[in-house]
Amino acid sequence: MANPGTPTFDQLRLFLAVVETGSFAAAARRMNRAVSVVSYGIGNLEAQLGLPLFEREGTRRPTLTVAGRAVLAEARNVAQGIDGLRAKVKGLLEGLEAEVNLAVDVMLPSDRLGRVLRGFSAQFPTVSLRLHVDALGAITSHVVDRRAVIGISGPIISGTEIERVAAGSVLMVPLAAPDHPLARMNPIPPGATRDHVQLVLSDRSPLTQGRDFAVTSTRTWRLADLGAKHQLLREGIGWGNMPLPMVEADLFAGTLVRLALPDDTGGTYRFSGIWRRDEPPGPAASWLLQQFLDEGANDDVSAPDV
Repeated sequence: MANPGTPTFDQLRLFLAVVETGSFAAAARRMNRAVSVVSYGIGNLEAQLGLPLFEREGTRRPTLTVAGRAVLAEARNVAQGIDGLRAKVKGLLEGLEAEVNLAVDVMLPSDRLGRVLRGFSAQFPTVSLRLHVDALGAITSHVVDRRAVIGISGPIISGTEIERVAAGSVLMVPLAAPDHPLARMNPIPPGATRDHVQLVLSDRSPLTQGRDFAVTSTRTWRLADLGAKHQLLREGIGWGNMPLPMVEADLFAGTLVRLALPDDTGGTYRFSGIWRRDEPPGPAASWLLQQFLDEGANDDVSAPDV
């Protein structure tokens, strides 16, 4: 069985240049080489692989053979990989991070997160991103324990190791399924929520363990997942507060209704951008943090805090 040789990256670049420009002469101009050098390089590549890559007879323009078309895809993959490697190394030499670890509060609107991360991907194509989505004090834990370099957190316990800056907010609203007893009351009397199960998002970190946020009922179901809370609200199992952007479609469809509670009207859930004081974010992480600050700059904060 014949074993092909190992082509050089320069040979592959010559091959791609001929394909992309459509001729040996145009490839030579792009590569700033003599035509004879390009022709010689392609000949050596074909010899290394043991396959003809271009038709040599009956055509004035170099036409790929069947083997040439098969090799083309792999050559492009190699070239893109090398270009990516060089770009990453260049960024490292200039102080750019190889990876950014980001932790965000589950209450952060998903469309905002998507816009920021799409922009980050375009701005820093060589920087990998590791995303953690969690709730309450768990975001601070990620940053304190160095699992994330920056976080977009909800309510936190301030510590000497954490720096923080306001990063917008989201409106929280009390909800229930349309067939829930509270949804059928008009008006809802003060104290009525105490008699019904309140679905509450719980903290998986020790930082805010034992603290309750916007809990008014003596009967609670505690859930570690916001998606599960959303589904249980739809099922009519209890009532609870949710970020308005996440439930707008439910309100429009009527699968959830907003409760006019005299003792729990919802409120503003404020976000903070956080990082360790002894480990300030690098260029890419700083850019990312600023995008979240810019996105949250015009949020309505007129409602009281939850």
